[in-house]
Amino acid sequence: MPDSQPQPSHGATANATALLLRGARLTDGRVVDVRLSGGRIEAVGTADSLTAAGSCVDLDGHLLLPAPAEPHAHSDTALSAVASDGPVSYDPDDVQRRATEAALLQVGHGATALRTHVRIGAAQGLAPMEAVLQARRSLRGLGDLTVVAVPRLLTGVAGAEGLAMLRDAVKMGAGVVGGCPDADPDPTGYVEAVLTVAAEHGCCVDLHTDGGDPARLARLAVMAGGLRPGVSIGPCAGLSRLPADAAGRAADQLAAAGVAVVSLPQGGCGGVEQRGVAPVRLLRAAGVRVAAGSGAVRDVANPVGRGDPLEAAYLLASQGGLRATEAYETVSTAAREAMGLPEVRVEAGFPAELLAVRGERLEGVLSLAYSRIVIHRGRVVARTNAVREYCDSAVAVALDLPRQGRQGREGREGRPESAP
Repeated sequence: MPDSQPQPSHGATANATALLLRGARLTDGRVVDVRLSGGRIEAVGTADSLTAAGSCVDLDGHLLLPAPAEPHAHSDTALSAVASDGPVSYDPDDVQRRATEAALLQVGHGATALRTHVRIGAAQGLAPMEAVLQARRSLRGLGDLTVVAVPRLLTGVAGAEGLAMLRDAVKMGAGVVGGCPDADPDPTGYVEAVLTVAAEHGCCVDLHTDGGDPARLARLAVMAGGLRPGVSIGPCAGLSRLPADAAGRAADQLAAAGVAVVSLPQGGCGGVEQRGVAPVRLLRAAGVRVAAGSGAVRDVANPVGRGDPLEAAYLLASQGGLRATEAYETVSTAAREAMGLPEVRVEAGFPAELLAVRGERLEGVLSLAYSRIVIHRGRVVARTNAVREYCDSAVAVALDLPRQGRQGREGREGRPESAP
């Protein structure tokens, strides 16, 4: 079961509007026109070669990319850092508001598909799950939100209630089965229970684990091997603390089992206590599919979390040793694959899930990704425009420095339209 199913926006069918993206630059340097229709890319041609059947967006000065996806969010606790001096409110209205606001924040950054982990059980029961599902319904047409059910305990007498609640959560609409096996007295039994429920309902599996126990990872790989539609684990920062040979063996086992790893370069999340980042280069070298997510977004686990996939890619490029193209792949192609979503390319026939960022090269985009246009199912769903001005423009003119807006074009008030 993929993370999202087509959900036309209210009051319109998916084929209601055609859109032409004019003069966009691709990562290979070409400048092209891209025509969208019916939620897909209909045609890609050289600049000024395609006619507009509907609206037109001028992307001169923008790099056009497959839209990123968010494979690891925590919407139920997002934006709750201000409540750090007291307990986080799990009132359904509060959870729904936070989840909606956090999802809109991430859509604005460019993530048109999001997977969020939601805790179930204890005193809150399934109420947070229902609140996030309600947020998902309100976001239709802007982005696709998939919910991961995260039970506390699944083994022993105490786990019986959690197991029943997990099955109820899937029936309610949770599209993915998850959890934190490290926190259960019987981690192996916990994984076995999750895999059983996932097999019953044809769901993906997404588990929190630090990954610092090689034997436990080996058992997980054996149990998960071949399970379809797929298994993801994260953030696996513990792998980076293992000796090189042990980490290498674990990476080989995960690759052989087809288990994806979701790293969190922007910080941790409430699902695991340990901090750090998974050894992305080692995992990729072993053939593991590695995606990057945001984790906590301004909650107690990371009060300054931004939820920005381009920042995750930036951190993997600046600190993780990846090339810019490899880093962006972790938040786009690899993230979508880990989530069971169709591949996106800027080619005819592919889904119209796109992100235009002001800039000419991917390296510059990851460095200064200020202005963005987000396209979901063939329509613009978010814009961010940044303007930078200097107090003495004569200096820039004298030194012939590049303008931060479009060359030779002025905004309505005579100012540069936008900055990178």
